[in-house]
Amino acid sequence: MRAFYSCLFYLLIPFIIVRLVWRSIKAPAYRHRWSERFAIYNKKLPEHVIWFHAVSVGEAEALFPLVKQIQQKHPDAKVLITTTTPTGSARVKSVMQDSVEHVYLPYDIPSAVNRFMQCFKPLIAVIMETEIWPNIFASCGEHKVPLYIINARLSEKSACGYQKIPALISPALARVKLIAAQTQEDATRFIAIGAKTETVRTLGNIKFDIEVSSDIIAQGLQLKADLFNGRFVWLIASTHKDEEIIFLEIYKKIKQKIPELLLVIAPRHPERFVEVKKLCEQHQLAAAIRTSNEGCDQHIDVYLADTMGELKMLYAAADAAFVGGSMAPVGGHNILEAAAVGTPVLFGPYMANFKEIAEGVLRADAAIQCRDENEIISAIIALYADSACRQSLAEKGKAFVRQNQGAITRIVDILNQDI
Repeated sequence: MRAFYSCLFYLLIPFIIVRLVWRSIKAPAYRHRWSERFAIYNKKLPEHVIWFHAVSVGEAEALFPLVKQIQQKHPDAKVLITTTTPTGSARVKSVMQDSVEHVYLPYDIPSAVNRFMQCFKPLIAVIMETEIWPNIFASCGEHKVPLYIINARLSEKSACGYQKIPALISPALARVKLIAAQTQEDATRFIAIGAKTETVRTLGNIKFDIEVSSDIIAQGLQLKADLFNGRFVWLIASTHKDEEIIFLEIYKKIKQKIPELLLVIAPRHPERFVEVKKLCEQHQLAAAIRTSNEGCDQHIDVYLADTMGELKMLYAAADAAFVGGSMAPVGGHNILEAAAVGTPVLFGPYMANFKEIAEGVLRADAAIQCRDENEIISAIIALYADSACRQSLAEKGKAFVRQNQGAITRIVDILNQDI
């Protein structure tokens, strides 16, 4: 089955290249460093690395505190972090700088995987969340590289898909030494798709072990004082296509009741920054762009955060935050950053990718879920009018995060056995 999969992957390579070219029209970074995706490198790279893989920004952000703990315990170790997306790549370089090596994950074809393994000779492989690559996993087994899937999660939809190809998935999972699942539900699904029961443990979600430095909080408060003084700042974070329109319309309605309201929008993908700016213009709303260093006086309706890696700081500058990906059927995004910063957090009905976190934070009365536009309007007006409610949500959110921390320590203790 894996041979058939590999042949099919080779046949799809021309179409994958076309897709990269297409994506590069809006995101030029996709047209660079193609050779890395085939494990062809033009410089000397370290061998015998501790290898971590995080597909994109969200996974990378969750991974950084764990990597830093490993580096503290093993200061002489060489660390490699691979990503799949350019935004994930940029975040690794920005946060970890020269303390780690970074390349794109190679395509899961035997020739590229073999070159990658021969180049880096990993001591251990640590994959974040849901990535299952049959050839990479098989190569880890052949090279006797201990393979871990950490912060592992598996949706019901993905599990159903994997169960249709057991001849491919079961042998891949047989190569995994440990699957550290976020929840018992995730653990059960991994076992259902072919993982051995004894290799699956529920160790919690490392996204709770988020780092929020006092410097980031101070930067956010300074931004609010310098640019947003006297405004009630409502941040819409990690928005997707079709969501900004919803919030621009809502803003117009709420503005009538809250004249000092300022809408801050941070789109999920940088290639959409220009598109969102045009949407503001179409709705006849005055927008200031962060990178243009424009002022943000009372006539400005929208402050567009056209940067990456500043979300925690923006949360600290906000009076309330709505986490996107949840008003369109995307599956939601991480609400824990806002909670950890201490910003009252709201989210929409589509939270399939963060189901357990959403249920937990609602049980703790530490966030507000809004099913439609009317509920969003009511919630924001209520939060504006009641500072005690905002403070209560903020404190409960921080407490919820603290009470669920510890997964990184548990995982690091296990990984140390093979480092």
